[in-house]
Amino acid sequence: MAIEVINPATGETIKSYPEMTDSEIYTILNKAHKDYMDWSKTPLADRSKCLQKLAYILEENKNKYAQLMAIEMGKPLKQGRAEIEKCAWTCEYFAENADNFLQDQQIKTEAAETFVTFQPIGIILAIMPWNFPFWQAIRAAVPALLAGNGMVLKHSSNTPDCALSIETLFQQAGFPKNLFRTLMIGPRKASSVIAYPEIRAVTLTGSSEAGKKVASEAGALLKKVVLELGGSDPYIVLKDANIKETVEACVTARMLNSGQSCIAAKRFIVEGPVFKEFTHLFIEEMKKYEPGDPLDENTRLGPMARMELRDHLHRQVKRSVDQGATVLLGGEIPSKKGAFYPPTVLADVRPGMPAYDEELFGPVASLIFVEDEEEAVRLANDTKFGLGGAVFTQDIDKGRKIARDEIQAGACFVNNFVKSDPRLPFGGIKQSGFGRELSQFGIHEFVNIKTVSIK
Repeated sequence: MAIEVINPATGETIKSYPEMTDSEIYTILNKAHKDYMDWSKTPLADRSKCLQKLAYILEENKNKYAQLMAIEMGKPLKQGRAEIEKCAWTCEYFAENADNFLQDQQIKTEAAETFVTFQPIGIILAIMPWNFPFWQAIRAAVPALLAGNGMVLKHSSNTPDCALSIETLFQQAGFPKNLFRTLMIGPRKASSVIAYPEIRAVTLTGSSEAGKKVASEAGALLKKVVLELGGSDPYIVLKDANIKETVEACVTARMLNSGQSCIAAKRFIVEGPVFKEFTHLFIEEMKKYEPGDPLDENTRLGPMARMELRDHLHRQVKRSVDQGATVLLGGEIPSKKGAFYPPTVLADVRPGMPAYDEELFGPVASLIFVEDEEEAVRLANDTKFGLGGAVFTQDIDKGRKIARDEIQAGACFVNNFVKSDPRLPFGGIKQSGFGRELSQFGIHEFVNIKTVSIK
């Protein structure tokens, strides 16, 4: 199997890599384990210094990495630079908070001394997607390596140069040479890697189907798994919301990264009295996203990452229309070459349609009319997913109550769009996965939380 780099804006095959052999994989895992054994004994202060240097290198090279993402998966340059800046921020955040997150915690018991300590567990296999090729890998690796673990990365097959660049980044920052390695393999070989004794746990960001498969394989071997899977995030717009500000936040949330984000807004559930105004302003704002060359500084909407993903999205739109949805904007594949899809708005969306039930991973928005707040909450939770959600209202107490008590998701924001943040735990419930990344909760996912009691 060859791992190919295809520019989604042109359809041009740029280069290809041979898939690693079993022998090459085994050699890498053995070397990673040896480096882990040394790294696990490295003082926390020294680990933090490596993270600080990693942050510096990311910032210094953000233009180069943004261009790489634009070529491999179509991300516009400005968004690519923002992704690298976020990676650097995450490195700095964990370096600054290492002592707080990993220091022993004293517990009062009848013993003379009792405490909980956090110790590394070994090599983590990270199976990461293409949509945020640097951010997804960095946010998984940074807390894991800071805690003393090692990591091998099985990245998406359409972003191999990003994957290799991340490996080089860790080496340049002073981490042991084999502590973080990239495996140039396809999905089938990932299953066999899970079974290697050197792999102690798995973290995956991807589809619900991929998550079920990996969880089953790892669980059969009693290896821990953290899964961050798909989403169909609902955004509730109540009748007292500031509609202009709400529309701006909602369109940004739908269109970032060409709509290819698990925490992108997918379903907009709008109360009747403001539905007409919201719809009009929403369409006008969506029209501002003109598909263009991701290497052009002015482009806000690049191509989708692969042609087959674009075609799958279009089939979901067509099936929804066949079942009664109305196209208010877009909905047709453009004649230009590349994996482009236009900003698309669907109305009259109901249960049973792909636009309601499935994750639309692209620049397509589903508008849903509701009579009142109670119906809005019911429809927001009427999904197999549970990653994120948002509520827009000028009644902050009401917004807080809906976000805290009523929306079934791993995160719910009030009067803003959902975003990941190194200071906050990130993850979902239901078919959106389990476990958490980032913050002190994320760094504790891949450690041995050990009790020590002294009489």
